Parts: sequence; structure tokens; C-alpha cells
Amino acid sequence: MLIAVDHVQLAAPAGSEDLLRAFYGDVLGMTEIPKPPALAARGGCWFAAAGGAVQLHLGVEADFRPARKAHPGLRVTGILDYAARLERHGAELRWDDGLPGHRRFHTDDPVGNRLEFLEPVD
Repeated sequence: MLIAVDHVQLAAPAGSEDLLRAFYGDVLGMTEIPKPPALAARGGCWFAAAGGAVQLHLGVEADFRPARKAHPGLRVTGILDYAARLERHGAELRWDDGLPGHRRFHTDDPVGNRLEFLEPVD
């Protein structure tokens, strides 16, 4: 029986950790969590939010290609605040009204991976 999604893994190019830390940590407000020593040697970085209930792992991929269609859907509160914060940091937002009952947009992380931010509306 599945009980939860433990984490979502996204790929990243080697040497992009500082860009990822600035985006996921500083811009999105996630907390970097330590990787186990055996995995830390591979590069990349892991982030958590909501007391660890939301985890994004970014792993180095030698032949990196950003995920353009596949993406995590990140449910937020205060989506307009997230949008404003991302725009202040130069992110391009692509608003989409195709999901009834939700306000949502897509953007890309600094290495080109697609991210979806969504908030249910009453």
C-alpha cells in the first residue's frame, strides 16, 4: 500500500549546486537537508519544506537535459506572493487556468527544470 510520496528527484548538471541553493533555498524558502555521506559524493543537493513533508532532491546527471514536460506540482498558500517573489528574482511565470478550482503557474528552475505552483481556490 502506498502511503505518501517520499520525495521528488530532479536532475541537474554538475557544478550547479550554488545556483540551486540560491533558487530553492533563498528564493523558494526551502531548507537544505544533508545528503547521506555515500550519496553526497555524487553531488547535487536536497531541500525540504513543511517540516520535511515536502522534499525535492536534485541529483547530478552526466548527460543532463532539463525536464520540460515532467514536473513536480508544488501546492502553496499565498500563490500571488510566490509569483511576486519569483518575478523579483527574474523568473518567467506562465499562468495557466486549465485546472478548474486552482490558480496555478509554471516556471523553470535555474537549470531549466519545469516547476508547477498551484493553490486551490474556493
